[in-house]
Amino acid sequence: MKIECWAVGKQDELYVSQGVQDFTQRIGNYYPVAWRLFSLRKNASSYTPQKLKQEENALIQAALKPEDWLVCLDETGKQLSSRLLAAFIQDRGNEAVKRLVFLIGGAYGLDESILKKSKFTWSLSTLTFPHQLVRLILVEQIYRACTIGRNEKYHHD
Repeated sequence: MKIECWAVGKQDELYVSQGVQDFTQRIGNYYPVAWRLFSLRKNASSYTPQKLKQEENALIQAALKPEDWLVCLDETGKQLSSRLLAAFIQDRGNEAVKRLVFLIGGAYGLDESILKKSKFTWSLSTLTFPHQLVRLILVEQIYRACTIGRNEKYHHD
């Protein structure tokens, strides 16, 4: 199984990108992993929130494959403990999923049509985080789940 992390927005700030790179490399010890960043045109700041979500949705839909197992990160989703996330990822591997995609939306969230395509909607927290920090939290939690799955020492109960 390959894990892909997709995000809408700008390149990470340096303080975030170093952490994202570090945890992405660590995940690579367990699963093939890759990032994909969806950026809009320069004039996108003049779009309405709805138009922005539609443009982002078009880019995401074009990249999705029918066999992808899509997980959308959204505030309306279900929260998971680190142990439940570990079991969730393990289950996808046991189901022979080819590509597990974690999707972080843009500033206004994800378009309803992409949320409907999602096989699971996950909420990291009831708190609001900057989108770039969500990328770091996501990869750290995936790495933590990998170590839990192998009974390694990184996670402490």
